Amino acid sequence: MGDEDRHTESPLNEEDQEIGAKIADDPKDLLSILPHYYRGEVSQANNTQDRMDQTTNWAITVLAALLSVVFASPEMPAYLLLIGILVLSMFLSFEVRRYRFYDVHRARVRFFEENVFANALQPIGAEHSTWREELSDDLRHQMFKVDSVEAVSRRIRRIYGLLFSVLGVSWVAKVTLFTPESQWTEAAELPGIPGEIVAVLLGIFYLGLLLIAKWPLDREAKGEIQGNKSGEWKEE
Repeated sequence: MGDEDRHTESPLNEEDQEIGAKIADDPKDLLSILPHYYRGEVSQANNTQDRMDQTTNWAITVLAALLSVVFASPEMPAYLLLIGILVLSMFLSFEVRRYRFYDVHRARVRFFEENVFANALQPIGAEHSTWREELSDDLRHQMFKVDSVEAVSRRIRRIYGLLFSVLGVSWVAKVTLFTPESQWTEAAELPGIPGEIVAVLLGIFYLGLLLIAKWPLDREAKGEIQGNKSGEWKEE
């Protein structure tokens, strides 16, 4: 369908349809709408960040409740902690998707800041000479900025690595220190699965977490603080 067909079928006349193009040609009109756009992107980023925080809070709450139940009595089985690993993995999958949506808006906010606000404070040129075209194309054809593997890596490094580590240490303590009346292999076993195999599978799982957290490929997320060296922000 061509542009003329779209104009014909639209209930708006051609002048109304091209109002955005007229704003783009007028610097005053453009400057008047850019702050509203920026606030909207910041608001969207904050909303998606809040959704991620809710998932994290639920994961921590479930973990704390599970640990309280498992260590409340010596008779409580250690395999409940393995169920906790499955539950944490489920929360992680939810949070990965929410993080990818969050990154869409966060990347746009950062892109806008480095090309508009930074140049307004010190007009030495925009970081991207075609920032308006790039931002327009991203708004027209919205896409995730990071893939699922990178998103998983980031969430593991920032929060879920610690949560999984707490579960792993708790499992080791439960099958050794808190079940002195039996061998650790007996305490670790599952129906039909010897304790040694359960321990090996757990070791493979945690090794996989470590490899994903240390993912060696170049990061695709743009604009996040990743430097290792801190410096003076301002002189005294």
